[in-house]
Amino acid sequence: MPQPTTRVRPTGHPDYSETLSRDPESAVTARGLVRTALAAWGLDDLTDDAVLIVSELVANAVRHARRRSIRVMVERIAPRTVRVAVADFSHALPELCAPKNDEEGGRGLALVVALAANWGADERHWGKVVWADLEARR
Repeated sequence: MPQPTTRVRPTGHPDYSETLSRDPESAVTARGLVRTALAAWGLDDLTDDAVLIVSELVANAVRHARRRSIRVMVERIAPRTVRVAVADFSHALPELCAPKNDEEGGRGLALVVALAANWGADERHWGKVVWADLEARR
């Protein structure tokens, strides 16, 4: 199994990323990666929201993507801002929808929008990266 990788950003903080299988169980590993990064950066106040966001992004990639793997990335893009992202091989961009009350799914992206300071999806020639930025309160 591939090991997580780190890369130092211009902010002086390393990024954390890991390629995971496109399985629901990968959300557990993704949450651990997020917790590790936030603890290393002393941004523990973002943990609950970031863990929930990465869970939703992984769930969407598992449900809608192609191929057997996804990549989870956690970046400190500014001193108080963290980006949680999931890359997959699907070109279908996420759509915010309003599910009916009796539908079980369809609320994950709305949750990401509510918790994140900003979010988006960047198209790539091989697929896309869906990301959410969180800002520390202190």
